[in-house]
Amino acid sequence: MQQIFDAINQFFDFVTPVSDFFWDFPTNMEWYASIPILGNFSLAVILLVGSGIYFSLRLSFIQVTHFKQGIRILTSRKQVELTGADTATGISPLAAFFLSSAMRVGPGNILGVTGAISVGGPGALFWMWISAFFGMTTAYTEAVLAQIFKQKKNTEFVGGLPFYGKRLLGNKLWAGILLSVMYIVYAMCCLPAQGYNVVSSIGEMAGILTGSTISVTSAFYYIIAVLLIIFTGYIAFGGIKKVTKVTDKMVPIMAVLYILTVLVLILLNPGRIPYFFGAVFAGAFCPEAVFGGLFGTALAQGVKRGLMSNEAGQGTITMAAGAATCDHPCEQGIVQSIGVFLDTMVICTLTGFVVVMAHLWTTPGSDAWFALDRLPRFLESAAALTPNTGLSTIVILLITLCFCLFAFTCLVGMISFSEIAANRISTHKWFICFIRILGLLITAFGILCSLAGLNLGNLWAISDLGNILIVFANIPLLYLGSRYVFKATAHYKKADGSPFTGEVIGTECEYWDHK
Repeated sequence: MQQIFDAINQFFDFVTPVSDFFWDFPTNMEWYASIPILGNFSLAVILLVGSGIYFSLRLSFIQVTHFKQGIRILTSRKQVELTGADTATGISPLAAFFLSSAMRVGPGNILGVTGAISVGGPGALFWMWISAFFGMTTAYTEAVLAQIFKQKKNTEFVGGLPFYGKRLLGNKLWAGILLSVMYIVYAMCCLPAQGYNVVSSIGEMAGILTGSTISVTSAFYYIIAVLLIIFTGYIAFGGIKKVTKVTDKMVPIMAVLYILTVLVLILLNPGRIPYFFGAVFAGAFCPEAVFGGLFGTALAQGVKRGLMSNEAGQGTITMAAGAATCDHPCEQGIVQSIGVFLDTMVICTLTGFVVVMAHLWTTPGSDAWFALDRLPRFLESAAALTPNTGLSTIVILLITLCFCLFAFTCLVGMISFSEIAANRISTHKWFICFIRILGLLITAFGILCSLAGLNLGNLWAISDLGNILIVFANIPLLYLGSRYVFKATAHYKKADGSPFTGEVIGTECEYWDHK
């Protein structure tokens, strides 16, 4: 068995340098890297942050001006009182928000932030904030496109990157298939890590409750593994509406529980709060960082791990946006921008508080913070903030529970979104079932890694490579479709009561024209 896993790791050894090349290009070229300040900005950073700035300016900072409107949409009773022909079709805006949050608020909110800080220092968190603020309009843009070009399938809506990509590239069949395959491959590469995370965190919780370490070769782990696959399969084969029933319940619980737990840690350490802000801003702006390599490292890690967490500009959350029923495409755009705010400005920031205030990432062995299993390192930080209080065990248990829920909702979300992407390739039932089964098998592979006590570190490199390749595919599409988004936004802001149709933006909209 060990030889099999070693062979898999060796096979994917090429992934890490390829991923690093795309993320670092052209800063990995000496002539470019020697340019003061500019030499720290990779193409990926320019695309993500630059596009966010551009869309923010063109949309008059809609992430700020319509933030309250987004909250009203989410909290309005109207979003659960769908009427007319749409009563049994699609999911509510709130359900779409929870579904997208199930993907956004994943293990990356803990593992990604701890990794970014361990490599780029506290300043990386500041660049997460910057990329997220402007990324809110990028998320708005791609969500509006997902709504404009969504399609109706039985009692569900399907939409997102493969669908608007096909339309924007001349309605070419190959474009939709290529984008669908890209997402499915990306998701399948991420699933093993999620299966690994769920099982290992359940084992961690069991060990905390029993006060002993449970061997991964014990019957307990195998029972949990089987139950996890069965439960995941039950949800996945229920379709998008079954998935949303789960995420509607789990996302609020895990978000509130995590926020309250970390707030307790912050309140227990008020004297460390000034240190947190000082470390973050000093790491981002001190002259040594700006004119030296530290700036580029902090910037790259902040944007890279921010993307891994909130996925703004990646197009991978657009499936949830396209599945929603709403009165106007821009409503779902505003809702999805709030999802980026929740993910990065709230959840990731709270994780940053724990890591920075505990200040353990610089201790001996800190290189292990960026290994596949970084949860124990984060738990060490949490425990360090509860000295002599008797709360350490409770806090660690609650954080581990949240991590488990983060990983599980991300797991079912990826399988569900893969199914939506697969609809762009074929709507045959056998093909959709094949995608579901493939997702379960690959998840089982990740679980086997956990049971075997193995660390497939290259899984993270595969995820990073998938992230940046989809960004390079999606961002140009956002520019191609931006004229439709700008016209739709102007119509929405006008609020004259006229219905949204393809005539508003000057192109055919399959659903909206026949609504």
